[in-house]
Amino acid sequence: MDVTLTPSSVRGEARAPPSKSYTHRAILASGYADGALVHDALWSADTRATARAVDLFGGAVSRDRETGRLEVDGFGGRPDVPPDVLDCDNSGTTMRLVSATAALADGTTVLTGDASLRSRPQGPLLEAITDLDGVAMSTRGNGQAPLVITGPVSGGTVSIPGDVSSQYLSALLMAGAVTDEGIELELETELKSAPYVDVTIEVLDEFGVEARRTADGFAVDGGQHYEPTDGEYAVPGDFSSISYLAAAGAVAGDDAVLVKGAYPSAQGDIAIVEILERMGAEIDWDEADGVLEVAASDLEGIEVSVEDTPDLLPTIATLGAVASGDTQITNAEHVRYKETDRVSAMAEELGNMGVETTEEQDALTIHGDESSLEGATVDGRGDHRIVMSLAIAGLVADGETTIQGAEHVDVSFPNFFEVLYELGAELERHD
Repeated sequence: MDVTLTPSSVRGEARAPPSKSYTHRAILASGYADGALVHDALWSADTRATARAVDLFGGAVSRDRETGRLEVDGFGGRPDVPPDVLDCDNSGTTMRLVSATAALADGTTVLTGDASLRSRPQGPLLEAITDLDGVAMSTRGNGQAPLVITGPVSGGTVSIPGDVSSQYLSALLMAGAVTDEGIELELETELKSAPYVDVTIEVLDEFGVEARRTADGFAVDGGQHYEPTDGEYAVPGDFSSISYLAAAGAVAGDDAVLVKGAYPSAQGDIAIVEILERMGAEIDWDEADGVLEVAASDLEGIEVSVEDTPDLLPTIATLGAVASGDTQITNAEHVRYKETDRVSAMAEELGNMGVETTEEQDALTIHGDESSLEGATVDGRGDHRIVMSLAIAGLVADGETTIQGAEHVDVSFPNFFEVLYELGAELERHD
């Protein structure tokens, strides 16, 4: 599907979609438990992949279409050997989280995904599972899927890099709680994307499991039991997705865009509020009521590190294309190992729209004063975050902007274009 946008003003109310990060963890935590009800879950391509994994490990996930509530029958911390290959589709979070689950099963699990996912690094997690006396290998010997994992592991101490993906740590902490010995993680390098581990620890706590930071990394005791209070868990709003709605208000808001469901949590992408404030956006956040209000204003370029907030790079790059001066995004090398190389993707696609950028291995600078944002045909690169960020650029570009592959918003914000249309955006779909 392609979507064409013409310059538009936006206004009114929108509700934040549920957090993808929290939903993944809540579904899997419910699988580790005897079961749970998960309210306000994001039902997207990625989270459906995690639900399928829970099914294959011996649990069952069903969804109430009217309420969106998920009813999960768990496997009680003892996953079965899956009866089929576990296809994670395009979801890197699913593959990493459930690779550790597979290491608990008494037998062999095969995991794969689409072409994009089969190009993403899994090596450090495979090495960690091997160090815990499991057997974990890449069929191509390159640290990438397809993966073959044989357990069970009983726990222990393992060292792991922190600068490739925080999901390795989250996976091992979630699985470690139901091992006999627990798992202690010693970081070999500085941790990037640290807030995502905080999200994991927060979800574990909600499910009655204690994990902790240590002097060298993280640890979780074994023999714990997953059980949420009253058997239920509610997923908070997603600040990664909120960033696109907030950015729409900041660049094209007529009066204001009000985003509901924006409650504080451990999500690192809450940083979008501070980033917009620093850029000069007219923004107000009522944390108690979970309402974020953003109106259009003159933006100025700033320097932003995305060390802990990699998913915000595409949004910040789009804001930089509208802002005056330079917007320098630093500590960004790990952003190259997402669904696509998001550093190059944003540089190239914004470049197609007349935006001047300077790309370095770990940085992207957008030269707002040297740019004229013009409508063009751009490629969403099979990446939901690239698609949504380019759509925000299309609201204020001179002329029509057509985004190819726009259907990929289904990964994290399935009704993104419906929400944008209801806020006043002029857009047309081409199936």
